[in-house]
This record gives sequence, structure tokens and C-alpha cells, in this order.
Amino acid sequence: MRLAALLTLIASPAFAHAILIDSTPAPQAYLHGGHVDVALRYNSRIDAPRSKLTLIRPDHSAERIASAGADTPDVLKATLDLPPGDYVIRWQVLAVDGHITRGDVPFTIDPK
Repeated sequence: MRLAALLTLIASPAFAHAILIDSTPAPQAYLHGGHVDVALRYNSRIDAPRSKLTLIRPDHSAERIASAGADTPDVLKATLDLPPGDYVIRWQVLAVDGHITRGDVPFTIDPK
């Protein structure tokens, strides 16, 4: 019984972090056309107003992406129109329990 309680306490913090489980575009995606609908889904609810998306452009400049409203509390959405090149969506989300997680989703816009 004590072992089960100890394992529960140890495992609990891992479940508190908002982990990216699905993204559009997918990591390393090669997209045709410059219109990109971004949707990042996490394994738990996030505090969208305190979370942020940043676009890293081919010249390595960074620009904050305005997040659009999402249908569910575990998704961040945005829409981008981009010229050809290699990009990164850098995300930072705040889970509703206060834990912050970060990551990158690199993708390429086809020059054709």
C-alpha cells in the first residue's frame, strides 16, 4: 500500500505538464503553398491567454504569432501566410496547474 502511494506521488508531477501530442503542421513537414493552419494539441488543458507561439523565420528573426480561438481547452490555433523557406513554430504553454513546457515544430514551405 505504501509503495502504491509513493509511486502515485512520484508520477503525479509528470502528468501535470502540458505535453504536445499532435501538431499541424507535423514536425519536419514539407508544405506546398504558403497558407498554414496551425493547430497544436496538448495532453491536458492549457491556459491559452498565458501561452505563446513564436514564428522563427528563415533569417532567424522571431515574430509572435497571434493565437486564434480554439474549440477545446487543450489546443492552440493560428493561421499564417508565409513565403517559401524553413520555419519553426516555437511554443510555450502554461498548463492550468502552473507548469510551463516548451518546444519547437520545424517545417518547410515549398518554393514551388
